[in-house]
Amino acid sequence: MRVLLAAVLLSVTAVAQQQPNELPNGMPQPQLTPRLQVPEKAANNAEPQAAAIRTLVVPAGTHIPVALKHAISTKNAKPGDAVYAQTTFPIVIDEKVLVPAGTFVQGVVSRVERPGRVKGRGEMLFHFTTLIYPNGYTVALPGAVDQLPGSEDSRIKDDEGTVQREGEKGRDVKTVGTVAATGATIGGATSGSLKGAALGGLGGAAVGSLVTLFTRGSDLRIEAGTVVDMVLHRDIRVRPERIAAH
Repeated sequence: MRVLLAAVLLSVTAVAQQQPNELPNGMPQPQLTPRLQVPEKAANNAEPQAAAIRTLVVPAGTHIPVALKHAISTKNAKPGDAVYAQTTFPIVIDEKVLVPAGTFVQGVVSRVERPGRVKGRGEMLFHFTTLIYPNGYTVALPGAVDQLPGSEDSRIKDDEGTVQREGEKGRDVKTVGTVAATGATIGGATSGSLKGAALGGLGGAAVGSLVTLFTRGSDLRIEAGTVVDMVLHRDIRVRPERIAAH
């Protein structure tokens, strides 16, 4: 009995002295891969990086007053020409300035039509395409001309924002009247009678009408510094930290 007990004790001692990575039969103990513990804070911040970029919206329909930096005329403008302007008043959304005064605005001329000799008025269509902040941050935008409060002889023709020169009936009447008066004076002086003056006046009126008929109308010209009311056709998104950086 004592011999058996001694053998059992020897076996237990031998097992206890084996390498920690070996099983009792000499086989290597499998290595367990340690489980990666993700800190709770890091796990909560594991959202896509794009979601962390905060943007604010300037909604469609917002009106932004801008002043042209150069004159535009149907006499020499052509489709594709650049238009340059600058905002004159800050745009504030939810107590945050999203478009500061002095922000540059770039656009492009889309269509130009010169006035005709018999009919037709000078008109031009241009759009605004880009906001450029003083620090170089740029935002694409779909802006159109809504009003021209700074121009006295032009108007907005359609929903696209086509600018058209006002009619010149007053100028035409003045031209006819001036030429008619000149004809009456010459006729009266030549014949020495009222009849001669009347005939001269009629002839002058006819000449004046022909002059008006075959004279091209005045070109549309929007002077530098003219205030243009730009309206956004769709929402634009801006990054407030980029705006504040300037």
